[in-house]
Amino acid sequence: MSISSRFSVGIHILALIEINKSGISTSEFLAGSVNTNPAVIRKIIGMLKNAKLVKVRPGIAGAELAKELSDITLFDVYKAVNVVQEKELFTVHDNPNPECPVGRHIQNTIEPIFTAAQLAMEKVLRSLTLEDVVKDIATKEKIC
Repeated sequence: MSISSRFSVGIHILALIEINKSGISTSEFLAGSVNTNPAVIRKIIGMLKNAKLVKVRPGIAGAELAKELSDITLFDVYKAVNVVQEKELFTVHDNPNPECPVGRHIQNTIEPIFTAAQLAMEKVLRSLTLEDVVKDIATKEKIC
């Protein structure tokens, strides 16, 4: 099982809104780039809106960024789209056999490892911004 694709789609949406800022970023337009249904885009845009990362106006097509690129971290997107709850990226299986020496200790042995791994990943996400993503795309596309 992997982290929900809502995370990568959320980053995709925000980057495309920025790169297309002279145009109108409708859910249909964004869905064409993500190669998904506009309803999926609208759901994720709703999550990004609730996190105050995008602005949308009822009855007016398109979305725009609510913050500067440099003020939106990948961790902000990660949290906005509800990828996982705090300290729950990795889960330990329930009810190991307490009669087994491994079963007796596996949970309390690997839970701290899993917590440390999640915290390390989140630290990396906090250190990267949407500006980093957009600059990399712009460089690769030779735009800007």
